[in-house]
Amino acid sequence: MTIVSLDIGLKRIGLAITYDEKIVLPLKAVIRKNRNQAANEISLILKEKDAKKIIVGLPKGGNSEEEMKRRIEHFVNLLDFEGDIEYQDEFGSSREAKELLKGDIKIKRDGRVDSLSAMLILKRWLNLPI
Repeated sequence: MTIVSLDIGLKRIGLAITYDEKIVLPLKAVIRKNRNQAANEISLILKEKDAKKIIVGLPKGGNSEEEMKRRIEHFVNLLDFEGDIEYQDEFGSSREAKELLKGDIKIKRDGRVDSLSAMLILKRWLNLPI
């Protein structure tokens, strides 16, 4: 079963995929110009990849938890997706993703961190080692 994970941010949305629930690969992030454009691009990717389930990172804790949850759930409702949707705590995933990129000459704001974060979120959901 194909599962795609999303790390939804205000500027970029990271994506990762698994086809066999054993190997998780980051996909190219979607640069978010506005929510409708981003929702359309992600909906297209979900169709192209024949995703059956999406796992969405949701921040737990912190003083903006409720606001972020509301924004993320609103964005997910914009997606043209008929499969299952589950949420996974994303706490610390961006920090861990940055650690994975250490040694890179320069960390660009091209979405690599966001997609690695989505990969970590999916690995957590699958209970795979990081």
